[in-house]
Amino acid sequence: MTERVDGTDEADLLEEHGERHLADGAVLLRRTGSRLEVVFNRPERHNAFTSATYEALLAVCAGLADRPDVRTVVFRGAGGRAFAAGNEISEFVSLTEGADGVAYEAKVGRVLRAVAELPQVTLAAVDGICVGGGLAVATHCDLRVCSEGSRFGYPIARTLGNALSAFIVYRCAAVFGESLTREMLLTSRLVTAERAYAVGAVMAVLPSEELNAEVDRVVDGIEAAAPLTLAATKEQLLRRSDAIEASPADDLVRLDKVYGSADFREGVRAFLAKEKPRFGRL
Repeated sequence: MTERVDGTDEADLLEEHGERHLADGAVLLRRTGSRLEVVFNRPERHNAFTSATYEALLAVCAGLADRPDVRTVVFRGAGGRAFAAGNEISEFVSLTEGADGVAYEAKVGRVLRAVAELPQVTLAAVDGICVGGGLAVATHCDLRVCSEGSRFGYPIARTLGNALSAFIVYRCAAVFGESLTREMLLTSRLVTAERAYAVGAVMAVLPSEELNAEVDRVVDGIEAAAPLTLAATKEQLLRRSDAIEASPADDLVRLDKVYGSADFREGVRAFLAKEKPRFGRL
């Protein structure tokens, strides 16, 4: 059964079987028993997130808040080339003031918080590029597995010239370690699947054709475990991250300065024109 759902106020997006389409098909929901798969479905754009994608994710997370019949949530990208390649840059043209960027980061933050607060165990199944907003979602999941050709990073200093909310940087450092996080952000290099596995950021690296089988094994193990134990553990870990990964009080000032800069406007212009940006100097 397939049903198109474009609104966020539908009665139930999480029936026991079937597929649902949200955000004009940019997000697919596939429910099988107690597993829900959330599929980013813009393969022609490497599954880049739009504002509608984020709104759909908020709606899905709200629907999952009190659903003990759903035990696991698997996030993945369609097409076999990307989990998600950041955000849809064409939407950044409207961010003309620093305050616009601050508001945008706040919207993204609400989605990431909703993912982190899900009572279900969450798994990011990464097959390909996982950067920007895609990496932020993956690092806010409980677990990650990936294919051998996957790459992870935040190459924003070389592309857009924007900045991340501090809590996103801190979450990346918690998952990948501070050294690799510094490398991602300060050199704009992408981290290979092998290096991600070496630091524990992903729990398995497999050929693409074996990724689904590994997802099944992980999900089967989770669903055989005691649900209250898993729930208590997730709550404990969330409290820990709240204590050590909260953004500092002056972070909004920092974001306002970067998003309001000429460099950010140049980065967006150059990206859309498929040119190398000409960033200024301090």
